[in-house]
Amino acid sequence: MSESAVKWPSGRGRFVTFEGGEGTGKSTQIKKLADRLKAARMRILVTREPGGSPGAEIMRHLVLSGMGKLLGPEAETLLFAAARDDHVRTVIQPALNQGTWVLCDRFADSTRAYQGSLGRVPTALINAMQRVTIGDLKPDLTIILDLPVEIGLQRAAARRGSGTPDRFEAEKLGFHQGLREAYRKIAADDPARCVLIDANSDPDTVAGRVWTVLRDRLLPTPASVVSL
Repeated sequence: MSESAVKWPSGRGRFVTFEGGEGTGKSTQIKKLADRLKAARMRILVTREPGGSPGAEIMRHLVLSGMGKLLGPEAETLLFAAARDDHVRTVIQPALNQGTWVLCDRFADSTRAYQGSLGRVPTALINAMQRVTIGDLKPDLTIILDLPVEIGLQRAAARRGSGTPDRFEAEKLGFHQGLREAYRKIAADDPARCVLIDANSDPDTVAGRVWTVLRDRLLPTPASVVSL
């Protein structure tokens, strides 16, 4: 089937988020998926959290520099909420309304994993902030990349090179092990939205797994599928 013959769903765009611990390959897999969808002549927006909009990028700098940790988990959660509010209002929602598919490196699940499960921020507080910042918006599909912690940290260190670890990369091994379990629980608790994907393979193999999930979940009819 030629790319021009692909019959993609029309109307509102689709919102796909990628989650996972440090070094699981989220950025790599988002790029590969974006390239594949663009080849099929889809309108694609790639973005990230924290960040993705001018106001949110300021918050990103504060959080990754360690300022949020100094203020405590509740205050750090508020910083993330402020960044997400700006990101959703100025970037994500307008793109979806225009029929663009949005691929986002982290979203609300990161807050539940990092600040909720590991920071012990009460679920009620996280839920309240989510109602204010994103309302009824939720991803159509969340890809959770799963990888043994030691391998992920090795990858993160190789990517970083001689640079300084950010606020989360610098955490101890136990933190990252807890993070992996938190994401596994998120996937188990919401299987209609989340898919746990084994990321302990070469990037192209993982990309194939991601594509299969997206095709089966968001492109249910044979006429909607293209082999790229």
